[in-house]
Amino acid sequence: MKSKQVLTALVLATAMMAGLATGCQKQSAPKETGKNTESKAKEDKAKKSESKTTNKVAEKNTDGKKMHIDVIAKGFQHQFWKAVEQGANQAAKEFGVDITFQGPDNESAIAQQIEYLDAAIAKKPNAICLAALDTKASLNSIKTAMNSGIPIIGFDSGVPDAPKNAVKGNAATDNKAAGELAAKEMYKMIESKLKSDKPVRIGVVAQESNSQSIVSRTKGFVDKMVELIGADKVSVEGHDSLKKEKAGAKVIIDVGIPAEVKDVDAAAVAAAILEKTDLIAIYGSNEFAANAIITANEGLDKIGEGKVVAVGFDAGKKLLAAIKSKLFAGAVTQNPVQIGYQAVKLAVSAAKGEAVKDVDTGALWYNADNMKDPKIAPCLYE
Repeated sequence: MKSKQVLTALVLATAMMAGLATGCQKQSAPKETGKNTESKAKEDKAKKSESKTTNKVAEKNTDGKKMHIDVIAKGFQHQFWKAVEQGANQAAKEFGVDITFQGPDNESAIAQQIEYLDAAIAKKPNAICLAALDTKASLNSIKTAMNSGIPIIGFDSGVPDAPKNAVKGNAATDNKAAGELAAKEMYKMIESKLKSDKPVRIGVVAQESNSQSIVSRTKGFVDKMVELIGADKVSVEGHDSLKKEKAGAKVIIDVGIPAEVKDVDAAAVAAAILEKTDLIAIYGSNEFAANAIITANEGLDKIGEGKVVAVGFDAGKKLLAAIKSKLFAGAVTQNPVQIGYQAVKLAVSAAKGEAVKDVDTGALWYNADNMKDPKIAPCLYE
């Protein structure tokens, strides 16, 4: 009897299992428990929220207007800024955005740059790229941009000492490292002359003492040269911004900076250094300064092969010709096209609310022998 009951129970159990299996095949999905339903509801809500955010970003590009970015440079005085503009335009085309690229008449026109900045903010662009001539003078404008929710991207010298969170990222050369590179290359060429019993002089011509990029590459050069020669052997003289005099030093680093950013003033500063009889080398920390040395040399004939070693920074038609003819031993170039390109690229990301970080756009040493190198040639703007 017990055996029969067991057999009957087994038959019933088998039938129930078969029914369950058939039911699973008919159902497209299992029934959700209360816990699963709640979890799915949360997931759906998160997806909707994510979709809303994505659409909000897309609206900036699809509401009938392209994303607009204002790029405000330090000026149009040098070919450098035209190369930056070229890179900015490349990025604008690639990312499908509109840009306005402008800069003041020269790199002393702080008030004019601020006018451009204020006008840009009033138009409420999606982002602003800024190479500030004077951050302190631009503070009110920068705060207005922050309050309006307009992200700022720094480029070239950027916006040093800006309020916290005002600048989302920078596209720039590490100018200190670039100045150090110029010092290291020059040192190789003058090392034997530094062993002279008589004091020798290394000249430095800088455009100004306010712009962070120029200050960094000037100081980077001076500090590295002092390190290579030995701090106890060097006296840094000339302009007060870097002066560190040492009586009886065997090497004098003579820093000259014009009172105003004018070609004639800079050429006069360069000439005053070139005329010194103990000069063995001279460095110009940007295109403007290098051109001043070239101009000053026209009436003095002091630099070139077998003479005073001249090293520059940046490029431009005049400096490139001087390097080709070996009047200048070489120069350090930034990558201005990349500076403009990366600034706009960062601005597009920042406008979308994405996190961005600083980009080092690099620096390279070039001379008459490697100017046509595929890695260097594109950076040598005229």
